[in-house]
Amino acid sequence: MPQIEPLITGDPSRLGSYRLAGRVGEGGQGVVYLGVAEDGEQAAIKLLHVRFSGDTSARSRFARELRAAQRVASFCTARVLEADLEGDVPYIASEYIEGRSLRERIDTEGPIRGSALERLAVGTATALTAIHHAAIVHRDFKPDNVLLAADGPRVVDFGIARIIDSTGTITSKAIGTPAYMAPEQISGDDVGPYTDVFAWGATIAFAATGVTVFEGSSIAVVLNRVLNHEVDLGVMDEPLRGVVRSALDKSPRNRPTSDQLLLRLLGRPESGDASPAVLDQGVRRAAPGAGSTQEAADSETTRQRRLPGAPQNRPTGPGPSPTPARTDTNHPLSGRPRPPSGPTPPPFDRPAAQPSGAGHPPPPWSRHTPVPPPGQTGPGGPMPAPPLMGSPIPTPPAVHDGRTRPVHNRRFPAKATVVTLAAVLFIALLGLLAWMGLLPSFFGSPAESGESTGGVRKAETAADSVLNWAEGTEPFTVGVRDGLPGIALNSGKGGKPIWAGFEVDLAREIARALGVSSRRLTFQATDRAQRPALLAEGDVDMVLSTYAINKVDEVTFAGPYYLAHIDVLVKDGSSISTVADLEGKRLCQPGAGFAVKAVQRVVDRIKLVPVADYSQCMDRLRAGRVDAVPGDDLLLAGFANREKLRYKVVGLKLSTERYGVALRAGDVRGCQAVQKAITALYRDGTVKALLTRHFGNVEFAAETAIPRMQPCR
Repeated sequence: MPQIEPLITGDPSRLGSYRLAGRVGEGGQGVVYLGVAEDGEQAAIKLLHVRFSGDTSARSRFARELRAAQRVASFCTARVLEADLEGDVPYIASEYIEGRSLRERIDTEGPIRGSALERLAVGTATALTAIHHAAIVHRDFKPDNVLLAADGPRVVDFGIARIIDSTGTITSKAIGTPAYMAPEQISGDDVGPYTDVFAWGATIAFAATGVTVFEGSSIAVVLNRVLNHEVDLGVMDEPLRGVVRSALDKSPRNRPTSDQLLLRLLGRPESGDASPAVLDQGVRRAAPGAGSTQEAADSETTRQRRLPGAPQNRPTGPGPSPTPARTDTNHPLSGRPRPPSGPTPPPFDRPAAQPSGAGHPPPPWSRHTPVPPPGQTGPGGPMPAPPLMGSPIPTPPAVHDGRTRPVHNRRFPAKATVVTLAAVLFIALLGLLAWMGLLPSFFGSPAESGESTGGVRKAETAADSVLNWAEGTEPFTVGVRDGLPGIALNSGKGGKPIWAGFEVDLAREIARALGVSSRRLTFQATDRAQRPALLAEGDVDMVLSTYAINKVDEVTFAGPYYLAHIDVLVKDGSSISTVADLEGKRLCQPGAGFAVKAVQRVVDRIKLVPVADYSQCMDRLRAGRVDAVPGDDLLLAGFANREKLRYKVVGLKLSTERYGVALRAGDVRGCQAVQKAITALYRDGTVKALLTRHFGNVEFAAETAIPRMQPCR
């Protein structure tokens, strides 16, 4: 732990909500104090030096540090608790992390080896991935900025961090700690996330060897070693050695991304970005004490278990299946208490589906059969497994006659055969009478008894809920849109789907809150007309797909999960900032141009440029052939976020669309659970973090306040 020094003359006694209890340290920009709130909560409070308080550029750097720290998921850094950048004494109060820096640990105890080194590598790679997902380049990743907290390593000090621009790079200045600077920082080239990857490699090499691998007697020697020296990594085992070696490649283009670092360390395929589930696995693998037990938990056979804080899948053996109590384990991406997912259905509400063929999911009707499978508990107690066709009829328990060998009732099989034949004949007779129409008054017609006319699937009732389907082993399917960058896009090739986007990640978070394991979660592209039927037939379990809440479709809407607006997209620096500025401007008209009509209602004179789709609109906006692109603000931000140029959503808010999660009609219980999850995701900042992740390169005033939930019907 850092040594807390007493306050000195001139130090304030209080900042904001915190009483200052001592000095943690001092740097060139400011002093860090230990603060204590009235409830005993401790905070590390960074106070800008008085000599900088009137310096506009210093305040700007301080504000940039605050923004960077707020953008990054709190599980990997120090969570911002309070800040005041406008007062006479600007300060930032962050979570106080009890733990030594990695440098202190190595200086006092020597190198780290074996599983402890692997956990450090995974934990810091997880943190670095989360930082990059927030569109931040740290630029000063080093052992001094890695704190070894009780729950794993944390990466701190974003004093010289930069938010990545639309090109994915930032202009380099020789800022950083020389021994952990990447070659491109030294040579004055652009820096980016790959720069942090190099510093990560140097940091892990330091932890493994106990020496600064680019050490020298002068800065010139250090910089020369960074540019030309190859590090000896012989003390490391594979695969860590190979991962660190690739991170220390002198050429930025040859280094892996932080996502690839983490995926490789976890033994996962390196295709695509690291999902929230991968980050969660990284957090768990990096936790102190995680060893063979943790690794077994991450294996293929056990990875189906739920993420921390959610109940495990119920056992399928005989007897009752008690539901484990939910815990308030913090979410690894945001540190939130996990929201409750509503009442847990009894174990016989949704049985594990029987296989319908190798590699294929069970038929849709099998997911809604209310009869419990063999061995699970039903309303009347444990259900015995029925004999298979052609298998021997079971015998009763053996009885003893006092001799050594048990004596069985040998006449039982013959009696059982007679009873079985009688039952078969009776059922056949009933079937014949029903076919002849002689039993309608006793059994009713198929429609009256709830059977479908096809005789395959039973009609659904109002008691069916998405909560029932959250428990089980078969796939849990979410309907989404496709082809919308930043929102929902399947970039998979060769038949393997790779879904990404704001709505995809939000669906993952909601499904997780309902208790759905990440391994079971699948996505399916849907269009507007299909959604009610897909939900009614059970082909999808819920839809999260820029689906506006309405009174026409036969579905139950939970939410809204986002308030979208019709707006316009322009180049950064455009003179268009109000509705009046659109007068006489060239407006792109994609496809049917529904958003154009919203603009035409408030602007008298515009020049329309018809095109086929939004991709062509972006081409024309980039080339200066149109002045603005109208549309849903999320959609506009998604297309603009992947561009190299900088764009902005003006903020006209010409309409409001309430996007909801669609569930099967009548699912009030599921609706209430989903709305609790949505509210929790807004309250703890997860929604804001996802919006930043997927639209952070665009100037976009996204809605981050908790939307008013509509009644569940």
